[in-house]
Amino acid sequence: MPPLKKGAGVVCQFQRFRKGCAVHHTARMPFECGVWNCRWLVNDDAAELSRPDRAHYVIDLMPDFITITNGDGSKQNIQVVQIWVDPKFPNAHRDPALRRWLYRRAEDGIAALIRFNARDALTVFAPPFDEKGEWHEISGARTGATHSFAEIEKALGGRASAIIER
Repeated sequence: MPPLKKGAGVVCQFQRFRKGCAVHHTARMPFECGVWNCRWLVNDDAAELSRPDRAHYVIDLMPDFITITNGDGSKQNIQVVQIWVDPKFPNAHRDPALRRWLYRRAEDGIAALIRFNARDALTVFAPPFDEKGEWHEISGARTGATHSFAEIEKALGGRASAIIER
């Protein structure tokens, strides 16, 4: 179990309805909360997106990757943006503003991993990934924990630090 002693999709003990975090920027705030940010808070390119508590999804600042097997049997790592969706709103990832944002990421070769909890995910490839310009959602993805920063750095050829700084 993570240091907050709560499972994925479980409301944090410090969450206060319509108020946010009761311990934000206090001595009681857990370390992991102090080093984590959602992209909506820190990135200008997410300005058109609704606030996470209204959109029912959070875009994780930490990049990750998926590994696909090509037709010739070779493997390829593809960078993904992780989007954590409120399990009560499983279609929140279809928000038109988010889809426009994902399209822009896809132009840079970045797909999306829509996470519903710690294990269940949906991989989304925006039209720039497809010759016909179509969206593709691959359901049934089972994930473990996110990769370590070292694994991400290696898989993305040392680009993870630059991605986080954007």
